[in-house]
Amino acid sequence: MVHFYTSNVVSPPVTLYVGADKYENEELIKWGWPEDVWFHVDKLSSAHVYVRLQPGQTIDDIPGAVLEDCAQLVKANSIQGNKMNNIDVVYTMWTNLKKTPGMEPGQVGFHKDKEVYKIRVEKRINEIVNRLNKTKEIREVDLRAVREARDAAEREDKKRLLREQNQREKEEEKRRKEEAEQRS
Repeated sequence: MVHFYTSNVVSPPVTLYVGADKYENEELIKWGWPEDVWFHVDKLSSAHVYVRLQPGQTIDDIPGAVLEDCAQLVKANSIQGNKMNNIDVVYTMWTNLKKTPGMEPGQVGFHKDKEVYKIRVEKRINEIVNRLNKTKEIREVDLRAVREARDAAEREDKKRLLREQNQREKEEEKRRKEEAEQRS
């Protein structure tokens, strides 16, 4: 079961999603999207929190208030981290997550450490956590089917763009030939 939260500190609101346990986290790691940004308490056990970027957005485009919501949600869902002050939350693009054989369920590494960002959380801010908890929805999601549908739509979009480009090139070639015939 995936836990969904709505961060309404920006307009339009942003959906955050969290794995219910380490096995759900494993599924989120396996079937994440290239547009997903992953959050986790650094060096402690915690939930995996994701936010999905819009097309054309980068990790640097995430508003500070949304980063704060994600960091507070990760902290609140860490047994150890929730009790501590001054913890770091790391975040990176899903594509930077590395899973190797022998890793425990939910455990990840990184392909490029330079692409891992940190945000310091001094303390839990109950107002943020309570606001997010009021929006919480738990849903059964077939992550594989959702990812496959996304990939199929992306492939179709690329095919459509290629067809349109080929059509424009044919029309341009036809126009050039007609102009050349008119000149001769």
